[in-house]
Amino acid sequence: MSESPNKQTPTHQKPPVLGDVAKAAGVSVPTVSRVLTSSKYVAPSLRTRVLKAVNDLGYRPNVAARATRSGKRSMVAVLTGATSNYGYAQTIEGIERAARQAGMSVIIAVVESDAEEAVNAAIDLVLSQPVAGVVILEFDRPGLAAVQAFPRSIPMVVAGGGTGRSTRTTSALLDEHGAGKDATDHLLSLGHRTVHHIAVPTMGKQSGRTEGWKAALTAAGIPVPRILHATWEPSSGYSVGRKLAAQSDVTAVFCGNDDVAIGVIKAFVESGRRIPEDVSVVGFDDQPHVAMWRPALTTIRQDFQDLGSRAFGLLETALDGGPKPPTASTVKPKLIIRGSTAAVGSIFSH
Repeated sequence: MSESPNKQTPTHQKPPVLGDVAKAAGVSVPTVSRVLTSSKYVAPSLRTRVLKAVNDLGYRPNVAARATRSGKRSMVAVLTGATSNYGYAQTIEGIERAARQAGMSVIIAVVESDAEEAVNAAIDLVLSQPVAGVVILEFDRPGLAAVQAFPRSIPMVVAGGGTGRSTRTTSALLDEHGAGKDATDHLLSLGHRTVHHIAVPTMGKQSGRTEGWKAALTAAGIPVPRILHATWEPSSGYSVGRKLAAQSDVTAVFCGNDDVAIGVIKAFVESGRRIPEDVSVVGFDDQPHVAMWRPALTTIRQDFQDLGSRAFGLLETALDGGPKPPTASTVKPKLIIRGSTAAVGSIFSH
């Protein structure tokens, strides 16, 4: 995935309401409502006019709003660009657990890409259900596009990385910038002259973890090496790692996620470089298997289940109609130091 999309993501406009449809069709609001709900007979000519106006205006029946007004707030939706990747799956599980405790159910809609058609299809699926609100996972471009396009008439919470949003959207966040800085500072504290970085795909700009890495090096007065790029998979980390392993001056690598770090370690070991005696490697996420790796991976622990729980909590507060929830709930992920990092020149026996 490239870093700079050529196609603009959908911009948010005020969604049309029943009155707009009625005006365009030249009928009353009750007539529009009867057509959309099929609650009473409507002459075919009027039905045709209403449905044409609905199509022309892009009106989406607000099932969620009707459910809220009737008090039937038993379902929330999750909009996500993926479901099987570690962070996505754990965040969704956190949302589902919190929702079950609150007596609510969860539906999941996948935004297959950031193309307008895919985004609208996922939003239409959500709005066709009696959902009271939505949590959107803003981990990727499809998620970002969904945030921009989703109607603000329905309670919405964004879950993602960062420390805040420029908009007034309520967000549950992970402070990747602070965590990236902690990882880099840890490596510098071990005597490494610099830290190389392999970034994973982003939403069109550098991620918080990359910005934190850069901030730590800049604060230490160290020139920032060229950023290398990988996908999310270990094989991609292995490919990039082979290039780094060919450079004798590389002694520390901060990877954008754990899978990339595993691939990087394999590349260095195959080249005859030892981990951590010759090269220290840090990952990001703290997936369960990395503590079992040899050596166990130093990484940043992101509590995705807590992220999902916090996101649902913010949405539940908004749905309860109580005090307005905070604009953002932010937690900094924790540095977990294990065996893949060591002071420069350290010698271990295994």
